[in-house]
Amino acid sequence: MTSATPREVLFARYRRFSNVVIALGAIATGVGRSIDVFVLVAIGLALVGLAGGHRLLVEAFSSARETFLALFDLETPGWELRHFRYASSSVLALAAYLGALGRSVASQTLVELGIALAVLAGGFRLLFEVFPRTRPRLITLHPAHFFLDTWRALDAEAAAERATQPKDHYDFRPLGALATGAVCLAIMEYFGHSTTFLQILDHFDPPFHDGPPTNFAGTIRNGQFLELWEFVWWSAFRVLGYLVLPALLVKLAFREKLRDQGLETKGFLEHAWIYVLGYCVVFVCVIFVARNDEGFQTYYPFYHYAGRSWFDFGCWEVLYAAQFFSLEFFFRGFWLRAMKRSMGSYAIFAMVVPYCMIHFGKPFPETLAAIAAGLFLGTLSMKTRSIWSGFLIHVSVAISMDLASLAVASDWPAQLWPPGW
Repeated sequence: MTSATPREVLFARYRRFSNVVIALGAIATGVGRSIDVFVLVAIGLALVGLAGGHRLLVEAFSSARETFLALFDLETPGWELRHFRYASSSVLALAAYLGALGRSVASQTLVELGIALAVLAGGFRLLFEVFPRTRPRLITLHPAHFFLDTWRALDAEAAAERATQPKDHYDFRPLGALATGAVCLAIMEYFGHSTTFLQILDHFDPPFHDGPPTNFAGTIRNGQFLELWEFVWWSAFRVLGYLVLPALLVKLAFREKLRDQGLETKGFLEHAWIYVLGYCVVFVCVIFVARNDEGFQTYYPFYHYAGRSWFDFGCWEVLYAAQFFSLEFFFRGFWLRAMKRSMGSYAIFAMVVPYCMIHFGKPFPETLAAIAAGLFLGTLSMKTRSIWSGFLIHVSVAISMDLASLAVASDWPAQLWPPGW
């Protein structure tokens, strides 16, 4: 029996993959129609049409087949650019389909989804086609380099570190970091919310008593900044659980420098372009979601009086940023550094699980996006040896989400100070 050639194996895999995509598109279309979600129907039809059309081209025309096969040639220089061109062209085709479909059925959401995809794919294509000097840097963002090469380097580095240890050595750092992290997450969940803060106010200033406030707790309860004080409590517990307690473990138990937990600033500017590019990509997505998802506008900002004045907005964003810095230190600094020697690149995947879980309760698309964000930010942190790029992306996107939500809801701060100041 003649064995299959590499080309035949490749085409067999491609056929299976295209069948799966077409089946997923058909399922999405059926589900969307049954629950009356037109966007899901449109995306399902797009998957069926694009995958089926591409399958037809590859099967019927030799030129298209050779172009497709060239994607799997990873030896000839420039293979990354071929992948970028192919991917951007596919996304632009999807954007055109959704935009045309949206116009034909008068769906502004589909039109704006097509525009958002076109801006992302077209902007990326413009960078490496019109500005050749950007190509060496953009090539490093190819998943084969940004993810796989980084993960392989981490595994090799971890193996080299383990080789220097005695054979009977047991690395207690993952145990200490994970156990401490679990305790910190539990403390924040059970004591770090506004309910605990309000119970403390009730203890020192029982509610429903007559007369003016008699102490500081009563002044907080009856003041216009009660909700802001609740977020002070919330943010303080995040700083305690994500930053202070892990930092104490690093210094007192691990006997390591805090700077080595991702706080090193040396070489930050060398990777700052990744932060700028990452922010631009997410910003386009934020604008689209803010304009088309009513749940987004009611969910953000968390602080409901952020639009009352710039003072309120500024105080809230400072608390928000402190929480994000602590969170990045915990997940992308403390945990990854403690687990790297024993787990190598798998430390990133272990970190993503609890990182996704802390997003439970937020909109479902955001919770799913947290998985991809965790993989990206974890890999970026280990690649750059720093949490600063991840922190800046995180906090910039968060502030942009709040501003976009306020702008769409026409709740932009109109004065510097709150009423009565």
